[in-house]
Amino acid sequence: MKDVTVDGSRLRSTLEELARFGATASGVSRTSFSAADAEARAWLRAEVEASGLSLRTDGIGNLFVTVAPAGATDAPAVWTGSHIDSVPDGGRFDGALGSMAALEVVRRLTEADVPLRRPVTMVVFADEEGCYHHLLGSTALVRPFPPDELAALRGRDDDLLVDALGGLGWDVAAAGRTAVPAGSVHAFVELHIEQGAVLETSSADIGVVTSIVGMGGGRLEFTGRADHAGTTPMAMRRDPLRGAGEFLAQLPDITASISETAVATCGIIGVEPGGANVVPALARLQLDFRDVRREAIEDLETALVAAASDAAGRHGLEVTHTRDSITDPAPLDSGLQDLIESVAAGRGHSTRLMPSGAGHDAQNMSRLAPTGMIFIPSTGGRSHSPAEHSSWADVEAGANVLLGTVIALATR
Repeated sequence: MKDVTVDGSRLRSTLEELARFGATASGVSRTSFSAADAEARAWLRAEVEASGLSLRTDGIGNLFVTVAPAGATDAPAVWTGSHIDSVPDGGRFDGALGSMAALEVVRRLTEADVPLRRPVTMVVFADEEGCYHHLLGSTALVRPFPPDELAALRGRDDDLLVDALGGLGWDVAAAGRTAVPAGSVHAFVELHIEQGAVLETSSADIGVVTSIVGMGGGRLEFTGRADHAGTTPMAMRRDPLRGAGEFLAQLPDITASISETAVATCGIIGVEPGGANVVPALARLQLDFRDVRREAIEDLETALVAAASDAAGRHGLEVTHTRDSITDPAPLDSGLQDLIESVAAGRGHSTRLMPSGAGHDAQNMSRLAPTGMIFIPSTGGRSHSPAEHSSWADVEAGANVLLGTVIALATR
């Protein structure tokens, strides 16, 4: 079979087109199930159909495009893809690269009439960035969300997921019927920007991911008493934001007490009633915490909740903790690591074996099938910001390694 490569110009064009949806002054804000996301989904459907392919959406918003072999087969498919939702005011490459490269893969397999022995499926996962639940779409493929859990999921703006799905005209009940049968996926490969500076500083072309960090999260609510900001003496206040602030200042010490690799972040703070001249009654913190071992994540959660309770006690507050699910750390398939290294070397690229400190849908997919990840360098290690950047040469190189890996998996 002749060497098949991606159309680099077309890949760049699709990435630039996708970045228009939810564009900000300097970056991209495209939350899953938002108006910008709906526009991007409609555009993607048109792109897929213009290539003679069809797009399917499951109950929770994951998108699928499948290229089948010429003859009938019940062989499990090779999957590849990522996500198109972004963090608020994020960059143009996170998730988008893996999704548009997957589109380029299914296009090139069709155009080059590659003799497949098993299907190849492009997947775009819903809400990877965790507006409603971290790795929402891929989690729903691994285990169905029961109705009561779905009904309780709220977004960054405190809106309900079921309302967001219903607002799109979708069958909300179908969101709990998305789990993929065991054995239906042959392998999964995801292309992604590194989101760090390891590849750039080591001058390696391609990162071959060995494992993905585990993630936990949850909500802390510090409850005090609303009072007048001018007439209530400082010593008489039960100010939940002071207790929350004291807790947040301890995060570096808490994580260091667990391990060298533990991290914890509060990226969302809500205060009620929200008046400049009112001592707050409630301070709400959304936490993200990570480590390379499940046991360390659980120990970190315990330490965080204990520290919050201590801080609340010192300020006369109550505190409650609502736990998000924990996504386990995921070792990736050694055979796929070898295959990715081989494909990259065959194209003249240097490689580096490396773990991922960011969470990815691949860690859920690793529970369904052998899974591999391919990284390309991120300029300055920047990500989750408008400064996120990767060179077009690196984009094309990563996409060609992805295509070569998928072809090897689907034709042998």
